[in-house]
Amino acid sequence: MKHLILALQFMTRLPLPAMEADRADYAKAMRWFPAAGLVVGGCVAGAVWALGRVDPWLGALGGLAAWVGMTGALHLDGLGDMADAAGAAHKDPARLKAVLADPHIGSFGVVAIVMQLLAKLVLLHDVGDVLWLVPVAGAARVGPLVWTLILPPLHEGLGTLFRDGVGWQHVAVWGGLLALALPFAPWLVMAVPAIALWALWIRRRIGGISGDGHGAGIELVEAALLLAMVCAR
Repeated sequence: MKHLILALQFMTRLPLPAMEADRADYAKAMRWFPAAGLVVGGCVAGAVWALGRVDPWLGALGGLAAWVGMTGALHLDGLGDMADAAGAAHKDPARLKAVLADPHIGSFGVVAIVMQLLAKLVLLHDVGDVLWLVPVAGAARVGPLVWTLILPPLHEGLGTLFRDGVGWQHVAVWGGLLALALPFAPWLVMAVPAIALWALWIRRRIGGISGDGHGAGIELVEAALLLAMVCAR
């Protein structure tokens, strides 16, 4: 339970009690990231359903607000940082780490965040059964477990912290749970290529995984699954 609470504290803005934890506890908390995603997805689904009874667009906007509010825009921040870094590295690869370390956001980051929010808004308007938003958010957070295992850490930080706390057995457990939903929502299988493609892009363009890489990947996998969900209707 301790590691689950730590995962919720890290991945959400829920008001949870503070607790003592060491490096090993935080590393093990990563095993519960998909569970934190299920909580996020549940809140998003609730907002879309409740406000969607008034107007579908209002429901989509409420769901988007819940998504951003529940996560504190943590993953969007990672997406913006990764977009800025990739844009800078396109002309000067030596600037990549410097841009990632810069707390300010550039034009690439702004465009990436705006496009992501618009994409989620439009897709939330057309999702259909809102209950499937729950596994969407959960599946996207299986990604960090995989990326931590297959990608080298870009620098000392989250990449190195989490590496000691997860193994392929944890990926298998969450993957198996999600597989149980495939007969009812076969489009969830798109999580596999989405997670793999982000790992491939990160390896080729960035060279290693970081906290920003995890956050950006979660956002992009969520968008890919929302698109698959809408296309499957």
